[in-house]
Amino acid sequence: MCGIVGYIGKKRDNVETLIDGLKRLEYRGYDSAGIAVIENGGIRSIKSTGKVAELQQKILADWNHHNKPDTSIGIAHTRWATHGAPTHDNAHPHIDDTGRFALVHNGIIENYAALKKQLQLKGHVFKSETDSEVLVHLIAELFDGDLMQAVAASLKQLEGTFGITVISLDSPDSLVVARRGSPIVIGVGDEESIVASDVSALIAYTKRVIYLDDDDIALVSAEGIEIRNIDNVPVSREIAKVDWSSDAAEKGGYEHFMLKEMYEQPEAISNATRGRLDRKMATGMMNGLGFSPKNLAEINRIVIAACGTSMHAGMVGEYYFEDLASIPTEIEQAAEFRYRNPIIEPNSLLLAISQSGETADTLAAVREAINKGATVASICNVVGSTIARETGRGVYLHAGPEIGVASTKAFTCQVTVLLMIALKFGRNRRLATEEGVRLIDEIENIPALVTEVLNDAAKIEEIARKYVYAEDMFFIGRGYLYPAALEGALKIKEISYIHAEGYHAAELKHGPIALLEEKVPVVALANDIPGKDKIIGNMQECKARKSPVIATATVGDDSIREHADDIIWLPECSKYVAPIISVVALQFFSYYFAKLRGCSIDQPRNLAKSVTVE
Repeated sequence: MCGIVGYIGKKRDNVETLIDGLKRLEYRGYDSAGIAVIENGGIRSIKSTGKVAELQQKILADWNHHNKPDTSIGIAHTRWATHGAPTHDNAHPHIDDTGRFALVHNGIIENYAALKKQLQLKGHVFKSETDSEVLVHLIAELFDGDLMQAVAASLKQLEGTFGITVISLDSPDSLVVARRGSPIVIGVGDEESIVASDVSALIAYTKRVIYLDDDDIALVSAEGIEIRNIDNVPVSREIAKVDWSSDAAEKGGYEHFMLKEMYEQPEAISNATRGRLDRKMATGMMNGLGFSPKNLAEINRIVIAACGTSMHAGMVGEYYFEDLASIPTEIEQAAEFRYRNPIIEPNSLLLAISQSGETADTLAAVREAINKGATVASICNVVGSTIARETGRGVYLHAGPEIGVASTKAFTCQVTVLLMIALKFGRNRRLATEEGVRLIDEIENIPALVTEVLNDAAKIEEIARKYVYAEDMFFIGRGYLYPAALEGALKIKEISYIHAEGYHAAELKHGPIALLEEKVPVVALANDIPGKDKIIGNMQECKARKSPVIATATVGDDSIREHADDIIWLPECSKYVAPIISVVALQFFSYYFAKLRGCSIDQPRNLAKSVTVE
C-alpha cells in the first residue's frame, strides 16, 4: 500500500530523485509523505500530511531558510494510515532517540505493542502512534557497529510483514533494505542504486532490477549490492530486466491513468494472447504452466483464489473451466482460504490471481495450498512478483503497468487468459477440434470487439450524465454476466463513492427489491446470450418499482428497447466473450459517472493499488 524510495549515488540530485520516485508511487494511495537524508554528519528529515506536492513545497521552503542539502543518500515514503491517524508525527521516515538511524516501513508489525513496552523500559521515547517507529528504536538498541547485523537481529524479533529501508550515520555510504511479505525491488545503476517498493518508481533510472525474497536483507551502496538472509547466510538473486519503459507509466496525454488504461485494452489483450494460441492443435499454449498432457489429465479439481477485481475475473474462470473442460471449479475469497481449513485433494490445482502479484491474502492462500500438497499456479501482471516466484508456474498478463487504482486492463486480460487456459484444459479432455478453432477465432477477435466499445465512449458518457444524481445503484446479471455485474458495481463504488451493489438477477426478489424506487437506477446486463429472457423479467420487476433501467444489449436486439430507459449497445459475441466487453462498457460508465461528480479517479479515497497487508 505505502510507497518506499531510497537512493544512493552522486550522479543526480538526491532529493529530486526521491521526490520523483514518490510521485511515481502516488497511485498506490497514501495520506502523508516524508524524506530523510544524511548530510554533514546528521540526518535531515522533512515530513508532511497530504500529497507529495505539499511535501515538495515544505522542502522548497526549508531550502529558503537553510542550504539545499549536499547529500548522496536518502530515503522517502508515502504512508497509508493503519496505526495512528495521518499526522506529521505518524508520517515516515521515523528517527530514533539518538538521531543516528532513520527508517521507512511498509507492512504491519503485529507484536509492536510488546516490543514498544520493552523499549520504553530501557528509556526509549516514542513520538508516534505507529507500529513502524518501534523498529527504528529496536535497531538502535541492538546496533553494535554493523548495521546489517542490527537489522537482521531486529527483524528476528518481529511478527508480521515488512518492507523496510534504513539509513544510519554509522553507515553513511550504504543503506539496508529487507522484506517479508511486502515487496522491495533494487534498481542496479552505474555508480548508483535506487530501491523502491514498486518498479515504477525506478524505471526512469534503470531497467536492471533485483527482486528480494522474503527474509532477504541487502546492503546497498552506489558500487554494489550484498544480499544475505536473516540468518546472515549470503544468497544470490538474479538481475532481471524490466520489459517496459517509463513512458508506459505516464498519462500520455490522457486526463487520467484509468482512461488511458481503458483505451490500452485492445493492445493489452493482444499482448496477453500473442503466441499463446495454437490453431493447428486448436488449443492454448501456456508454456509457463509447465504441465504435460498427462499432468493436465490428472487435475480433477480447480480452486481459484483471489480478491477484489481479480476474484470477479476468477468467477468468470469458474464458468470457463466447468463449461469447456468439465472440471469442478470453485472460487475462494483468498482471505478466507487459509482460515477455514480448506479441503485440498492430491490432484487439486490452486490458481492464484493477482494483478500486482503481491496481494497479501492471495499470497497466504498460495502458501497454505503448497503446504497442503496442492499443485499451484498463478496469473499475475507484474513480472518477478512474489506470487509469481513462489508458485513457480503460471501466466504473465503482459498488460503493461496499471497505475490507476481501479483495475481495468488487468481484469480484461485476466479473463482472456483464463479463457485460454480453459481452452487448453478442454482440448486435453473432450472439447472437439472444431470447437477449439471456433473459440480461437473468438479470442483473436476480442481486441476488435473491445475497440468497438471504446468507439462508443461518448454515448456511454451521455447515459452516465443522465444518472449523475444517483446515490444508490444496482447492477444485475445472470450466468457469465453475473461476475460482470459485480465488477461493474465495484468500479462505480471505487471511484464515485456512491453505494452500489452487484447481484445475481434472481436474488432481487429475495430482499434487495425492497430498496428499488425512482431514484435508484438498475444496470441490467441483458446481452443476447443464454439467460437473456430471464433477465428481461427481472428488468420488468425493476420498472414496476419505478427504478430507471440502464441495459447493456447486443446491437440489433430490439427486444430490449421496451424494457429499458437507456441502452448501452454492445457488439455481438458469444457468452464466453460477453463478460469482457460488458465490463469495458461498465468501466466507461463508472469513469464518466465519477468524473461528472468531480471525484478523484486515479487515487480514490481510502484505497490503495496493491493491498500488501491482511
